[in-house]
Amino acid sequence: MVPAVVGAQGVTLDSCRSWARSHYPLVEQYGLVAQSAEYSVVNASRAWLPQVRLSAQATWQTDAARFPDAMNTMLAALGTDLEGIRQDQYKLALDVQQNLWDGGRSKAEKRIAKAQAEADRLAADVDFHALEGRVDNLFFGILLLEEQRLQTENRMALLEENLRRCRVMAENDLLMQSDVDAVEVELLTAGQQLEQVRYSCAAYREMLSLLTGRPMAEATLAMPEELGGDLLVAERPEMRLLDARIGQSQAQEDLLRSASMLQLSLFAQGWYGYPGLNMFENMLNGDWSLNAVVGIRLAWNISAFYTQHNDLDRLHNTQRQLQVQRDVVAFNEGLRRSEQSSEMARLRKALRDDDRIVALRRSVREAAESKHRNGVIGTTELLRAITEESAAQSARLLHRIELLKKQYE
Repeated sequence: MVPAVVGAQGVTLDSCRSWARSHYPLVEQYGLVAQSAEYSVVNASRAWLPQVRLSAQATWQTDAARFPDAMNTMLAALGTDLEGIRQDQYKLALDVQQNLWDGGRSKAEKRIAKAQAEADRLAADVDFHALEGRVDNLFFGILLLEEQRLQTENRMALLEENLRRCRVMAENDLLMQSDVDAVEVELLTAGQQLEQVRYSCAAYREMLSLLTGRPMAEATLAMPEELGGDLLVAERPEMRLLDARIGQSQAQEDLLRSASMLQLSLFAQGWYGYPGLNMFENMLNGDWSLNAVVGIRLAWNISAFYTQHNDLDRLHNTQRQLQVQRDVVAFNEGLRRSEQSSEMARLRKALRDDDRIVALRRSVREAAESKHRNGVIGTTELLRAITEESAAQSARLLHRIELLKKQYE
């Protein structure tokens, strides 16, 4: 498990991503993929070990080797009786074969095993990429809601201060009760908005807790720093996955071609049974004997050419399909990056304007409060100034969080 980064600044986005990856059940897939690849590679390597096979058989046949009757008559005259080989035969054999050249089959099988493992690992990366996107959405959503909560609380404090002042003015017959009621309505509405924000924030924190496996109800989330300069954009895992699948298909080509290659091997066979290699000895007696044969074998599976061409065309077609998919992903990714660059440029400009807008709205609100105290404007104009300042602050906050979120995507 990746250690969390928790300090005075609070829980960071990287910490939540790491916790989510380690907590997600799919994390076990990496270990299983590695083990599976190791087993497959080891099995392919063992093709170069001597192949040993033990067999036993008992047969009965309609006829067996024997001398012609005329020769048996001559031998009988000499006092020799050769009955011939019996029709029931037995064999307990041990066969050993050692590959000298397998046409590249074992090498292709190793390459396929590694390519399959890489594709499986990258498929898990794609899922984790989507998981991190969900974590980011929740993390920045909580930051936005927390800032909205603070902003709403500040607005309520401002409304409460104005409400107290309006009540004093109403008691002194300087303001109508309807004006006091209007301010109180705004305060109650802001209270409802605050409760809704708190409820949404609690729901987001609960979902983030489920993803990370860590309690987030009371955790303080650290606001990420804005990323300046050129952003380092990593290649999407979907593109790496398609590259791995293309490599896997190319490895299958090598395996397919190896099926039509010459194969060279040494072999040895030893058996105990009846009849043996000395057939004349077995014609004299029915004893079992030990026998052995050693040699070198050259094999060429010509029938592999029957379907090889079509199979290669099928693999090439698959590779072209995967390449088209990769081109589509790359094209869409280019559009997405261009769109995001334009959007981030817009948000940066909006933030520069927001700072000035908020400052001006604050100045207008403070002036409206002064005018309201002096009876120059009514309560409606005061509430409008308060609402417009709050809206400007909300817009600046939203632009800031959106910019950070797009940078960290």
